[in-house]
Amino acid sequence: MRKYTIEIVYSDEDDGYIAIAPELPGCSAFGETEEESLREIKVAIDLWLGTAEKEGREIPRPKGKEFLRAVGMSVRL
Repeated sequence: MRKYTIEIVYSDEDDGYIAIAPELPGCSAFGETEEESLREIKVAIDLWLGTAEKEGREIPRPKGKEFLRAVGMSVRL
């Protein structure tokens, strides 16, 4: 199973939580709670990967902690 970085932010404008998978361009989801947005982004990631595979697009390798370091987030090892 591939593990991609997930970011979840609260949106005042949408009155809910937006989750994105920054390693997968355009992959995002919405939920009224953090938990719902997390569930929905997992579905979106599966759909993104399935579509990319069917279309023969390159699938990015998950970068995990490496990605977080690149964007300047503190990561404990």
